[in-house]
Amino acid sequence: MSSKRTVSIFGVTGSVGTSACDVILNAPGRFEVQTVTAGRNVEKLAQAARTLSAKQAVIADEALLEPLKSKLAGTGIEAMGGRQALIEAAAQPADILLAAIVGFEGLRPILSALENGVNVAIANKEPLVAAGHLVKEAAKKGGAKLIPVDSEHNAIFQVLEQHNRSAVEKVILTASGGPFLNWTYEQMAKATPEQAVAHPNWSMGPKISVDSATMMNKALEIIEAAVLFDLKPEQIEVLIHPQSVVHSLVAYKDGSQLAQLGESDMRVPIAHALAWPDRLEKGGRTLDLASVSTLSFSRPDFDKFPALVYADECLKRGAAACIALNAANETAVQAFLERRIGFMDILGAVSHALADERCNPAAKTPKTVEEIEKLDQTVRALTEEYIAARQTHGQHRKAVSPS
Repeated sequence: MSSKRTVSIFGVTGSVGTSACDVILNAPGRFEVQTVTAGRNVEKLAQAARTLSAKQAVIADEALLEPLKSKLAGTGIEAMGGRQALIEAAAQPADILLAAIVGFEGLRPILSALENGVNVAIANKEPLVAAGHLVKEAAKKGGAKLIPVDSEHNAIFQVLEQHNRSAVEKVILTASGGPFLNWTYEQMAKATPEQAVAHPNWSMGPKISVDSATMMNKALEIIEAAVLFDLKPEQIEVLIHPQSVVHSLVAYKDGSQLAQLGESDMRVPIAHALAWPDRLEKGGRTLDLASVSTLSFSRPDFDKFPALVYADECLKRGAAACIALNAANETAVQAFLERRIGFMDILGAVSHALADERCNPAAKTPKTVEEIEKLDQTVRALTEEYIAARQTHGQHRKAVSPS
């Protein structure tokens, strides 16, 4: 890397943001931090801002601005609060913005950054799932780059030969299978939040950990891959790979398959994204293949993990279905973490939302942020009604295909 790079980290207190802090601190002189943000965790936000010598810290909950100012008093770090402050901070000049705000909430800051020419290393897949066309339009408008941080998509980004795009046959996303890979349906129905977030390979936040347990995480990644790399649904395949060493593959028409391998360490793709097109001397843990000894692959069980089927159907249906998939899942996962519904009710809620007439192929395609947010809120309300009904009747319905 020839010169110091200016970085902003949106979602600095989460698992991705924390890993990004490690990457930056382990590369002294390589990065200068412009802005760090968090939703409500004032303590961790202030600590990260001080540790990284950030110029600015933004708390999404405006009611917490005064406590943030108090913790940053005398540091010279500017404190701001509120969602509009997030959008304005994202537009400020920086070489790259790491987008790690969990869920749909990260959409507007991402659009703001891209429209203002700030390259975005995107770690939260939900904005791409719900508003992929707007994100790509914003990048084109601002002349900015969109660099994937998800280990799977970062792997594809690294091995996809841009000069040979027409020779790509398909991409293969690998999935660990999560904590319930070898559980029966009956066991999964009784799963607790603690069991669902206990991922065998990765250390992640609660939402993405539950998504991994239902394999909704991989479903969202299917849609994300289609958006990022302009792929058709039939060009995306999923393989179960419990060791999480091969992060994804690109298959070419000549029979070659190129793969990116690495440790189960998010610091590796984060380091790649922040330094791209250069590489850091050391980002995360180095893979020792001899110690792994065995790599195994198998087809997913679509009956146990119907989320994968939902992704394919949503891509074929269009934007409204993708928005509904994401909104219903976010709402249901939160309800599960709050112990208001059972584990299998998560996909039941998604199935219920996708059956709504507003999500059929003939439904109007939301084209603006406002239209997307309106449908998102409608589906969340619909899903809450479903959740309330499950609580009332104490039922746990098996998820089925919404087609």
